[in-house]
Amino acid sequence: MTLPKACIFDLDGVIVDTVPAHFIAWKTVADELNIPFTEEDIEHLKGVSRIDSMKRILALGNMTRTDEELKELTARKNAIYVDIIAKMTVEDILPGVEDFIQLLRDNNIAIAIGSSSKNTPTILKAVGLDSTFDVVVDGNHVTHSKPDPEVFLQGAEQLNVAPADCLVLEDAISGLEAARRGGMKCIGVGDPEILGKADKVVPSLEKLDIDFLKSL
Repeated sequence: MTLPKACIFDLDGVIVDTVPAHFIAWKTVADELNIPFTEEDIEHLKGVSRIDSMKRILALGNMTRTDEELKELTARKNAIYVDIIAKMTVEDILPGVEDFIQLLRDNNIAIAIGSSSKNTPTILKAVGLDSTFDVVVDGNHVTHSKPDPEVFLQGAEQLNVAPADCLVLEDAISGLEAARRGGMKCIGVGDPEILGKADKVVPSLEKLDIDFLKSL
């Protein structure tokens, strides 16, 4: 069995846990609109673009807004979110991440970030990983959000690695779908009941080793 030539990491939920920060920010905006918003609702926003997330929240309240109002609402959410993530530190890196990255380096496997988040540079800098990855492709570089495979295909192209030789690590259903559409293998990080369509599912990156990668 051969190893992948590259691993492309989603950021939120794989490298760091930003879900609590997203929840606080989205709930603040939802509360201002008198729209009920729960921790269960945030699960449906994983890997979804900012504008589309706002539209889904408005739909919970049977509301619509103009494009200009959507921009204002998402800017409000983002300001709250950025204020929280700017305070993140190396302690916020999820278990197993740094060891797994070192394992990939030791085996000459290229590494990239493929994230829908436009705040990727802020997060990577805050946790001290801003110079770790060979390539970073995020929401500032793509036109289409996941489940469109654009972010992963750009990552593969910039790494000069064929999609079939790339392995994606994702915690969101939309990310799994993006990997599949891009012709890439995918490891789901999280709940197997939610991420059952991944090639393999692990609770965290602590469970990954070379034999596991070969098994794919």
